[in-house]
Amino acid sequence: VHGILENADVQLKEALSQLRHLQEGIELDAGELAELEAQLSHWHELSRKHRVTLDQLQGKSTELDAELESLRNAGTKETQLNDALLAAHKAWRNAAQTLRSERLRAADALSETVTGLLAELGMAGGRFAVELEDNPESLPQSHGLERCEFMVSANPGQPLRALRKVASGGELARISLAIEVATLGSDPVPTMVFDEVDAGIGGAVAETVGRKLRALGGRCQVLAVTHLAQVASFGNRHLRVAKQTDGEATESQVIPMLGSDRIHEIARMMGGKVLTPQTLAHAETMLEHGQT
Repeated sequence: VHGILENADVQLKEALSQLRHLQEGIELDAGELAELEAQLSHWHELSRKHRVTLDQLQGKSTELDAELESLRNAGTKETQLNDALLAAHKAWRNAAQTLRSERLRAADALSETVTGLLAELGMAGGRFAVELEDNPESLPQSHGLERCEFMVSANPGQPLRALRKVASGGELARISLAIEVATLGSDPVPTMVFDEVDAGIGGAVAETVGRKLRALGGRCQVLAVTHLAQVASFGNRHLRVAKQTDGEATESQVIPMLGSDRIHEIARMMGGKVLTPQTLAHAETMLEHGQT
């Protein structure tokens, strides 16, 4: 072991002597070293500025070159874009003018038809109109040159006012029904819900409401909440909504009416809890009449 250590000591001393000799032979150019340090400092500064690492600087440079190239001839591209914008605006205005003409024609027809239906639905003297208001925005809008407002007068002598502001719940339901009947076949909505469409009406008007709902039901699914037997008798299917309580909790139940249950429910709606043979016979006749 002693011999191995002595041999290693000799080799290390020889290597150290050679390294010193090499070190003494290296001549450093102070100017070149300063230039390299300045370049390295500049690279570090660029990496901080662009928030990338040193090895990502080349990729960032390529990215900036591509962006610069895309900005060349920007003046020509701007002119092309302005020309395209003017052409698009002209096309939009032509289409909007055509749409305006069609709207004016459709507005008159819809106003006349709905006004006539309102009288049938118990709003005699009521008026309906479609008002076209110029679009206040200077930029082109997807809905054209104007916006549409539904106007209504529920009673004779009253001025037309915006439907969204003046109609009560029952009136709104009947006006909606009139609009849907007037546009039968044009509305793609698959399901319609009418809540309390029979509010404030009865007799022949209620029967008319029922017939209009049934007409809509021939094109789409119609759900109507009603307390009138005249309206309910026109339904293809009947569901009874009732509340039950055990004294602590209350729950609502939806019960399908099938077979004779439909007759009994129509009779209950007409005559109350006590169902006489006459009431049941009348209910059966109403159902038969409503299904024809």
